[in-house]
Amino acid sequence: MLFNLSNILTLSRILVIPLIVILIYLKGPMSGWIAFVLFCLAGITDYYDGYFARMRKEVSNLGTFLDPIADKLLVASVILILTSKGIINNWETIPALIILLREIAVSGLREFLIKTKVSLPVSRIAKFKTSLQLIALGILILSEGGIAVVPILLFGKIALWLAGLLTLYTGYDYMKSAFKYF
Repeated sequence: MLFNLSNILTLSRILVIPLIVILIYLKGPMSGWIAFVLFCLAGITDYYDGYFARMRKEVSNLGTFLDPIADKLLVASVILILTSKGIINNWETIPALIILLREIAVSGLREFLIKTKVSLPVSRIAKFKTSLQLIALGILILSEGGIAVVPILLFGKIALWLAGLLTLYTGYDYMKSAFKYF
């Protein structure tokens, strides 16, 4: 079935991206909070689309294709808009770049391995990496929400560095696993 619950959740994650980007771009605490909430909901759908697909036996080719694309579009668009606003700047562009480059490299690796009839399953640590990326970016989005009591921007930048380091590790791990097929 093309439009099952899982695919609708995945498509909703893609469709909400422009709204999140616009809200981050706007100045003001209200738009920052709304962007944060929408981003969190989009991140939550990343878990539930796969969960429902497996639970309801609705795994589809469309969902298998769109899910990783939705993840990458969400993360990449938020990284780019936060960078353009200067929230991610200076040294923090390094983990942001690591995240973007790893996603491109692993996508290319998966495409190559498909031709060799080898699949590269998502590891547990890679799922944790995605969660950490979403948490870091969520905190950075929330820094636009006008919170002055807690050094939220500092927490977000530390989380981004941790996500970048874990992203580097998982990228290396995938490359190491696939090296024998080159």
